[in-house]
Amino acid sequence: METDALTPALLQILRTTKPYPVVSLTMPTHRREPENAQDGVRLRNLVAEAGRRLAADTAVDRQTRIDITTQLDQAMAELDLRHALDGLTIFAGPDEYQIWSLPRRVPERVVLSDTYLTRNLVAAKAQALPYWVLVVAADHATLWNGSGETLREHSGNGFPLVLAEGSADPQREERQGDVASTFSDERTRQFMRSVDAALGSALGADPRPLYLVGLAPALALLGEVGTASRAAAGTVLKGGLSNGPAHVLHKELQPALTDHQQQAAEQMGNRLDEARSRRSFAAGLDEVWEAVRAGRAGLVAVEEHFQQTVRVDGEHLVPVDAAGSGSAVSDPQVREDIVDELVEAALESGAEVVFLPHNALAEHDRIAADLRY
Repeated sequence: METDALTPALLQILRTTKPYPVVSLTMPTHRREPENAQDGVRLRNLVAEAGRRLAADTAVDRQTRIDITTQLDQAMAELDLRHALDGLTIFAGPDEYQIWSLPRRVPERVVLSDTYLTRNLVAAKAQALPYWVLVVAADHATLWNGSGETLREHSGNGFPLVLAEGSADPQREERQGDVASTFSDERTRQFMRSVDAALGSALGADPRPLYLVGLAPALALLGEVGTASRAAAGTVLKGGLSNGPAHVLHKELQPALTDHQQQAAEQMGNRLDEARSRRSFAAGLDEVWEAVRAGRAGLVAVEEHFQQTVRVDGEHLVPVDAAGSGSAVSDPQVREDIVDELVEAALESGAEVVFLPHNALAEHDRIAADLRY
């Protein structure tokens, strides 16, 4: 699975406390040759390390150890590292496994616990800036799951929706002079109410920015009969895209995506400037970490490629040379994924987390926060 599949409901399931142990494996991977030649070897070594840890743990009975190692073996057999992204996470329990490919580098770790290690997934999804795209016509509506440049049609929450055959002429919207009658038709209005209800369901289950695509009369009617589309981040006035294809839809959507991202970056810069003026501001990893742990951060802004290996020293974080830190598998005080951990903790506390382009926060040591108090 990829991070766009991580819904709040699934995250809640992953975080549910389970009978000890469940295993979380994380490791960096590579998208291209020749670097990806090492990934298979590193994964086998990591799975072997998990087996040794299970065997050495006196709290793990023999059958549980066998069941978990069987699940790990099945995950390895399923995994095709030729399609790897930048990071890999595998979760395994006695009767399940999950494989997650992440567009964000993660450390090499083996964790035995009573919950799965979700922070890398949460940070990767937050960085990916997921969004929804609703494409609507008089008789057809599709919802698309967007993440970066990737668009996939969403099948769920009632989508796709199609007006019953015979209820309307599928080509009426495209014909000059027939638009008004099409969108005044009561069956079309009822169809749009169904679209609004389905869209509300998707946004309620997984809130994210929404972009609307369609002809002006279709979008106007949708806004008239419902409320779910009224807070859209952008609009593309173009018909004929209900079925994509994805690359064409993304090309048409690109200007709206760029505009929204630029506006969001400007708003974040202004918000941080205001926070500095009223002295409710934190900058640098140690200060922001402290604010997040205290629940004081209302907004955390972090550069999209910022990662730092640290050693936890009491209440503070001490930067460590990643090349000389050794594996976090053997030293729990060393955190190679401290930024991911901070992002997850911030989101858990109700803070907003925003990823900004490289060097956007250079003067603040790559990370900053607007404090609640």
